[in-house]
Amino acid sequence: MSQSWTWPRIELSDGTVEAMKWLGLILMTADHAQKYGLMPTVPGVYEAGRVAFPLFGIVLAYNLARVQSRDPTVHARVLTRLLCCGTITSIPFIALGGLGFGWWPLNCMFTLAVAVGIMYVIESRRPFWKIKVTSVFLLGGALVEFWWPGVALCVGAWLYMKHPTGGALLLWLAGTAGLTLINGNGWACASLVVLVGMASLVTIEIPRASRWFYLYYPAHLAVLLVLGFRIQSPS
Repeated sequence: MSQSWTWPRIELSDGTVEAMKWLGLILMTADHAQKYGLMPTVPGVYEAGRVAFPLFGIVLAYNLARVQSRDPTVHARVLTRLLCCGTITSIPFIALGGLGFGWWPLNCMFTLAVAVGIMYVIESRRPFWKIKVTSVFLLGGALVEFWWPGVALCVGAWLYMKHPTGGALLLWLAGTAGLTLINGNGWACASLVVLVGMASLVTIEIPRASRWFYLYYPAHLAVLLVLGFRIQSPS
């Protein structure tokens, strides 16, 4: 009797998940330092920086997928932190020029927040939850960095890591593919290579420091802003 196909489940150690997050932070910081003129142009830095957000999304999805059964309030807490972090980050983010027109689009902390909001609605399964999910996706995705593909990547990865299915994987891959169009290159796909490599080949022991991420993101932009002013206006 033939067995039905089952999609492979992703298993990562705490240290490996933390390493992926710090790799994303390093790539993002180098990209931003180059973007805002604080380091010379180095070939490949911009492209490597496109891997950062997908890594953040994967780490967020994995952490939320594995703790939900133990803590039903986790989505609300993470959403609050992301909204606070995004709001604080908006000050240096806008001062550095933002991405489009003034505050729009909102920085990527809000992208992660929209994704977590969708996860929360899905988990709650309250009346009209499908309509709410669609509304948050369409409206929220129009306001944030990386748009709908960024949100889809996070939600798809979370759905797959909770219950591996072909549909969840398709949403995850579609979000990743959408980022290649936004970025103008295919480096977002490298996040999948990093994930597979670390899941199958690497076990890293790094202490978890989740709250440092929420502090580092606005802080590094603030430092870049201050250093930029000093370079432009030497004493």
